[in-house]
Amino acid sequence: MTGNASETAETLGYEQARDELIDVVRRLEAGGTTLEESLALWERGEELAKVCRRWLDGARRRLDAALAEEEAAEAGAEDTDSE
Repeated sequence: MTGNASETAETLGYEQARDELIDVVRRLEAGGTTLEESLALWERGEELAKVCRRWLDGARRRLDAALAEEEAAEAGAEDTDSE
């Protein structure tokens, strides 16, 4: 694997987790691994997918908050303009 299997969600950035997940999927699709190796790869893939999901969910929350602020600012500007 490209990353250190002991790296945790706290130390992996989104891009690192995504790239390692891509590598895990390629290795699983290629076959040629023992059942034990395949299970370990699958488990690592599940962990990496969760890391990616947490990063994406956090990004979505930040984007939603920024959009809500922008809408509130625009609404406030419209209220000021109509006075």
